[in-house]
Amino acid sequence: MTVSKGTMTRMHRTTGFVAGIAAIALLVAGCESVDTDERTTQRAGTGAAMGAAAGAAVGIATGGFLAKTIAGAAIGGAGGFIYDQVQREQDRDD
Repeated sequence: MTVSKGTMTRMHRTTGFVAGIAAIALLVAGCESVDTDERTTQRAGTGAAMGAAAGAAVGIATGGFLAKTIAGAAIGGAGGFIYDQVQREQDRDD
């Protein structure tokens, strides 16, 4: 059985999409058990938007636009969330 290059590309895109959705779902689920508010949502959302833009740029240049956009959004959202939690901890220490 021979698998065409087009079929493999679609499989990679689907895998990337599913992984991105799973990562986002884990981030959202994790947000329920920690100290969050509107600022947390804003920081995570800003990180996700910036990550998606960076991922889209890389995807346009190298291929795999959708998967890299989703991965960028997930990584950026996680980064924004982590940044928020670090800032909260620093505010508590002051």
